[in-house]
Amino acid sequence: MKFFTLLLFGILVVSCSKSDPPKPPGVTSLVFPEQNSICTTGVSLTPTSSRVTFNWLSATNTESYELSVTNLNTNSTQRINTTELSADVVLEKGAPHSWEVTSGNNQVSETTPSANWLFYNAGSQISHPPFPTQIVLPKSGATVFRSSDNTILLEWQGFDVDGDILEYEVYADQQASANVLITTTNESTNSFKLPVEANVIYYWKVVCKDEEGNVSTSNIYSFKVL
Repeated sequence: MKFFTLLLFGILVVSCSKSDPPKPPGVTSLVFPEQNSICTTGVSLTPTSSRVTFNWLSATNTESYELSVTNLNTNSTQRINTTELSADVVLEKGAPHSWEVTSGNNQVSETTPSANWLFYNAGSQISHPPFPTQIVLPKSGATVFRSSDNTILLEWQGFDVDGDILEYEVYADQQASANVLITTTNESTNSFKLPVEANVIYYWKVVCKDEEGNVSTSNIYSFKVL
């Protein structure tokens, strides 16, 4: 009887272990280049380019990583697949970039992206333009409901490594070019209530200016109002 009980227990343990589903990859933590920083440690290759080494931490249940680095001036992205925790990328000097690392494994199709960090690849300039403004709400392509006063709250986030943002210009229109200036806010105001109509698609962008006269422009985003 004791042998039978142990045998049954062993079968149950094996059965349970076989039924455990594969686990998705965990989130990696980014290390370098640091968020909202000026990267000064790259190896200069030409007057306009340098090689930068990216580093991140090991993620759970992860077999490989995809590093994505985007030049925010050109919106071009370089992708590198690796099993290591670092990778070298040749970048334009004096340009703002964003980067993230996506974790993956062979057991599941699901992948897990890291946070998305911004940095400047150091160049010869002394004054740096603001990073292109990051749109917070509404998400691009979203369908949103008007508030009781027939407005939609626009939210954005800006950052300048020199800390001298002067103002934001908010453009919004029903045309995809989004060329109509709606309002100008100071550096501490990162939202605006936009009057809207129902069943209309709106396009918008934010231009950020600093005290040195440098300018950066976000991508154009859209949302539909119900």
